[in-house]
Amino acid sequence: MRVLPRGRLSYGMQLPIQSQSTLYAEPWEAGAGPAELLEVARAADRLGFAYLAVCDHVAIPRRLAAAMGTVWYDPVATLGWLAAATERVRLLSHVAVAALRHPLLTAKQYATLDHLSGGRLILGVGAGHVREEFEALGVDFARRGALLDETVDALKAALGPEEFPGFRGERFAFSDLGQAPRPVQTPRPPLWVGGSSPAAVRRAAVRGDGWLPQGDPRDRLPGQLARLRELREEAGIDEPAEIGAIAEPLYVGEPGWDVGRRTLTGAPERLAESLRAYAAMGVDQIQVRFRCRGHTELTDQMAAFAADVAPHLDDWR
Repeated sequence: MRVLPRGRLSYGMQLPIQSQSTLYAEPWEAGAGPAELLEVARAADRLGFAYLAVCDHVAIPRRLAAAMGTVWYDPVATLGWLAAATERVRLLSHVAVAALRHPLLTAKQYATLDHLSGGRLILGVGAGHVREEFEALGVDFARRGALLDETVDALKAALGPEEFPGFRGERFAFSDLGQAPRPVQTPRPPLWVGGSSPAAVRRAAVRGDGWLPQGDPRDRLPGQLARLRELREEAGIDEPAEIGAIAEPLYVGEPGWDVGRRTLTGAPERLAESLRAYAAMGVDQIQVRFRCRGHTELTDQMAAFAADVAPHLDDWR
């Protein structure tokens, strides 16, 4: 089940402001809010970005708050709000910690989002890593992988074409329970699986329509992709998974300020050449992140990327 154009390297972005981990948030985001978030989302919609993504955490324990922060917007509420302000860009949960919630509840929320957005949802799911979140919600953290596997299977049924879907597993079972409105996308919205552990790669291969790796470095990606394709073939799945990658931080042009040694900078042709290496590995879409000192500089960088870098991403073909 593909939603991105074949034979092209698409590009999307995780929205700023809505999650503020110190691992990636820029200092200006702490003072920003809905107005800036909306401006960035509209820019992405206008500039041809394939998707906007938001993260999911219910609550952050005090022991992790210094690193992760406590600002984590709810993904369904945020994407629903942005759906009304955009027209074409897809709406991705990257990722929803699906095992924290009953699949019928998740299906109701995301089916409604797909319906209201005119069929623009991509449901990305992952296992989660914060033990206290699971414990507070009464979910077995140690069994989260197996729980997510069954949740994905249940979601495929619950988001499918049937108004009264049926599913029976070890933990969840439902039938003769109608849910409407149904998703616009048929037979259901795409379901991408996140994570880079062996279990996550297996889950993406045998259960997902796509894979969202968790920041794998370039030299590790080819091996991961080979393993995913091997597992998919063993499972008898003919349709290739849509493969993602999180690119290094970017700055189009010469920044004139310290953007960090890992940031890719310089002329558009240089950036495009570097990013085309992902396509050569078999990646279908890259998630880009721009170094910036404010939301205006961010939207300027997005515009420069769309105008001067993106047209050259497919020159490898």
